[in-house]
Amino acid sequence: MGPIKHKALLNVDLGEGFGNLKCGPDEELLPHIDIANVACGFHSGDPLIMMNTVRMCKEHNVKIGAHPGLPDLQGFGRREMKLQPEELTAITVYQVGSLKGFLDREGLPMNHVKPHGTLYGMMCRDFDVATAVMKGIPKGVPVFGLAGTNMEKAAKEVGVEFWAEMYGDVKYNTDGMLVIDRIKKPWKLEDVERHVEQQLTTESVTAVDGSNVHLPVKDYPISICCHSDSPGCVGIVKTTRAVCDKFNKEHGWS
Repeated sequence: MGPIKHKALLNVDLGEGFGNLKCGPDEELLPHIDIANVACGFHSGDPLIMMNTVRMCKEHNVKIGAHPGLPDLQGFGRREMKLQPEELTAITVYQVGSLKGFLDREGLPMNHVKPHGTLYGMMCRDFDVATAVMKGIPKGVPVFGLAGTNMEKAAKEVGVEFWAEMYGDVKYNTDGMLVIDRIKKPWKLEDVERHVEQQLTTESVTAVDGSNVHLPVKDYPISICCHSDSPGCVGIVKTTRAVCDKFNKEHGWS
């Protein structure tokens, strides 16, 4: 195992509010990120928030992707739901299409699709779920996902370009799967730094039981994800940014 072979980009979930309720400090995070995953209304977000988030991202030259989730506003898309394959495809088309409307108004391309929360976890475990969601992604638009899982397998099967994700503020189980918490827990910044650095430089991670787990990112483009609803998210994002910048500089990526 060794360092990954691509520039490390930083992505963060944004636009996760509803009406007057606001989840994260998006304005503070935008100057530090490369890519935004914009909530599309099912787990969080509404039309006005989506429109304003797209405009803010444009002002900061941040690339924008769709962040579709399960239709679970109260549970923030972090409760598992049993949906038929055609429903999974349809909710993906619906949410991605809604964001595309706002991007079109601003003359911006859709950079990617990144499933949210428990939908992401379901796709990692279940090939049929992953395939149904992939079928809802527009042609030519990449998907962000966890390498070595059914997300990667389904993307290849359907013909969707795959980007491998790593995580700055999410822990991993011994099987390399993510620990998806209903409510994000705080992180010490030194732990974030160590967590991200290990993933980038060794293509592995220390799991919750202390074991070392290989992360098979292969030759995929890489993006590190952080969350705007994590306690202390500004510090987490800044710390992750610093690790990515150091890694990119050491490997000659500006």
